[in-house]
Amino acid sequence: MSHSSQWGEEVSQTFIDYGHYFVPDREQQYQIICQLIPPDSGRFSILELCCGEGVLAGAILAQFPDCVLYGLDGSPKMLAKARANLSAYKERFFGEQFDLTDTTWRKRNWNCRAVVSSLAIHHLDAAEKRKLYQDVYLMLEPGGVLIIADLVALASSLGVELAAQDWDQTVRQRALVTDGSLDKFEIFQREAWNLYRNPDPDFDKPSPLLDQLIWLGIAGFSSVDVFWMKAGHAIFGGEKSKEINA
Repeated sequence: MSHSSQWGEEVSQTFIDYGHYFVPDREQQYQIICQLIPPDSGRFSILELCCGEGVLAGAILAQFPDCVLYGLDGSPKMLAKARANLSAYKERFFGEQFDLTDTTWRKRNWNCRAVVSSLAIHHLDAAEKRKLYQDVYLMLEPGGVLIIADLVALASSLGVELAAQDWDQTVRQRALVTDGSLDKFEIFQREAWNLYRNPDPDFDKPSPLLDQLIWLGIAGFSSVDVFWMKAGHAIFGGEKSKEINA
């Protein structure tokens, strides 16, 4: 991306303005994530890592009227937008600023039904991802799930090119269907948002999908699986066994 190896408030505003266009099949992704959260049975909590402007949080809160969602994000601009977008949910949404790489927030007694994250974890390197998965496992109640929607590294140059093409085509089609013009697609290109065409290894550090599934298993997750994939974006995750009390 064209943001010089860091996520600042200018980039946050770009994503707020154009995330609808830039994220492939965004509504379908969020619908799938909601379907993967264990069915509602009384009041429970969900933790979202890097909640952004609250679009996924809104879908979850609407789907599960008894849940409380804690949305963490590093951007004050994103959190302000999330709080405004989710104001109708009042005491059911709590936004808080954090650093994904820090471990302090991970030591709280979350006891969550689900931990979810969209388009954030690829900013961590391999060791940081492995540590995060181990820490998240401890945050979940028995039977709870970790669900990740994120960009993954492709194993071959052909795979990278196909993902880049598909992402371009998806944004192009979205712009045409939504606006009847290619203006938003041109912004996508100008902002160099397609990391498969414009890699920034100091900022974007996607890991192979297979590696991440293995790391989830090592962390203790069962039923580890991939639930959706398109244009280098994948939804994957696992469950904490109901027999585990730790």
